[in-house]
Amino acid sequence: MNKLDKDYQALLQDILDNGVEKKDRTGTGTISVFGRQIRHKMSDGFPLLTTKKMAWKQIVTELLWFLRGDTNIKYLVDNDCHIWDGDCYQAYLKSSINSSPKNSIDLQHYHIISQDHVEEIKNSVLSKEEFINKIKTDDEFAKKWGELGPIYGKQWRDWNGEFSLHIGLPSDGSGDKINFKKGIDQIANSINLLKTDPDSRRNRVSAWNVGELDQMTLPPCHTDFQFYTRELSVKDRLELYINRVIDVEYKSSLEEAYNDWDNPKWAHGVFDTEMDDAEIPKRAISLMWNQRSVDTFLGLPFNIASYGLLLEIIAKAVNMVPDELVGNLGDVHLYSNHIEQAKEQIGREPYELPKLNINTEFWPYEGGSCGEGPLDAIAVFESFKNDNFCKCLLEEDIQLSNYVSHPPIKAPLSN
Repeated sequence: MNKLDKDYQALLQDILDNGVEKKDRTGTGTISVFGRQIRHKMSDGFPLLTTKKMAWKQIVTELLWFLRGDTNIKYLVDNDCHIWDGDCYQAYLKSSINSSPKNSIDLQHYHIISQDHVEEIKNSVLSKEEFINKIKTDDEFAKKWGELGPIYGKQWRDWNGEFSLHIGLPSDGSGDKINFKKGIDQIANSINLLKTDPDSRRNRVSAWNVGELDQMTLPPCHTDFQFYTRELSVKDRLELYINRVIDVEYKSSLEEAYNDWDNPKWAHGVFDTEMDDAEIPKRAISLMWNQRSVDTFLGLPFNIASYGLLLEIIAKAVNMVPDELVGNLGDVHLYSNHIEQAKEQIGREPYELPKLNINTEFWPYEGGSCGEGPLDAIAVFESFKNDNFCKCLLEEDIQLSNYVSHPPIKAPLSN
């Protein structure tokens, strides 16, 4: 049974039954509950909801963008991922209004200008389609208007690192420029800790940098995540080994040992050396993320799959087995224009979850040869900054199989 979809549907119903009406920054309005949790065993399948079709390529593209340490939407736009377009376009529109000769009011009060002035501004600025096309074709324009500030990727890969900040009008780049020092690569630190001290309770990555929140187009909704690992039993490892063995006769003898594990005739230690030689993982790894604000209909299914994919990639890099995915959810809400869509999704019967395969044949290995020896985990995550590496991941190496879903359900995005 697909427990993940059922749990998600139960969460939607919980909001419909118990949610209280609240105002929000978008002006749309929500119904909201507080303090919920999502849990998923990765052995049950990859956590991509089936009760509506998910935009899988966009999920992969955004995560690769984070892992690159990128904060400019040009990479996303170039790869046909448009989930952050609205944030940049809104910043562009507000700046255009503020810099208009007839108007220099504060951004938060821009709605009080006259209708004639609105029409004048509309005629002088790019449409959203034109804006996105210019991001794609004009590098200087993209550098100025595609930047979201020090959001997720910056914090994950370069916490408090060098970041150009203009003191003055951000719309024209004037004023004094301040450069901060090179920062902390939290992802690399996490990988090191998983390799050297896998039981550490300090293995956390945070995007909630209080000192830089006011420089971000949007403060992080999912604020931080933490890793937890546990040792696998010899029997657990043997099960993994059996799945890799090709020789039918030898596989049968291993299955006999596995099914009769408590029989004293099996000297369990005899398998250890060959399992070590085959690089069978010795530990399982779980990931827990914390999310302060949860757009339950559009955002949460995306977040679940994204952190599931991050867990799979990290597990591959450090040779561990993906174990459990846990999401701690704060303000869990449905926008008022998503309620009917949520009811539709609740009425759908889930399909089986898909499977995920990540090909690591051409990832960096410690011995230098592709596919031989342990992966060089730090080099793997440095490779995410390489366009060709990310292109291979996106198009070839991250493969989803057996994904069957209901049709997509359209819903407006609230900015």
